[in-house]
Amino acid sequence: MSDAHQRIETVVKSNDVVLYMKGTKEMPQCGFSSRVAGVLNYMGVTYTDVNVLADEDIRQGIKDYSDWPTIPQLYVKGEFVGGCDIITEMTLSGELDQLFDDSGVVYDKEAANKIREANG
Repeated sequence: MSDAHQRIETVVKSNDVVLYMKGTKEMPQCGFSSRVAGVLNYMGVTYTDVNVLADEDIRQGIKDYSDWPTIPQLYVKGEFVGGCDIITEMTLSGELDQLFDDSGVVYDKEAANKIREANG
């Protein structure tokens, strides 16, 4: 197991919600990362952000770890959930709410409903 793989696994397994993204949750550096961070921030989810632009080994390593070619990548309770398109779909369908409920992740249900209303 590579050093990057070990570091990724440690972060993913020791935090309830992790977003591997370009930039940070306060300052995303790409539109896709901004969209997912925006959803999580608006819903009040406590999550760990990992800036893949700060470490080339992690930037490539996360793609290998998940066998998913793009960033951002969201993990909940150690499991890979998806990238921007999947998270957007799950948010609009209510599946993300259900995943958070099933996983014991605290979020603002009213904010989640407002996202759906605004995009309905």
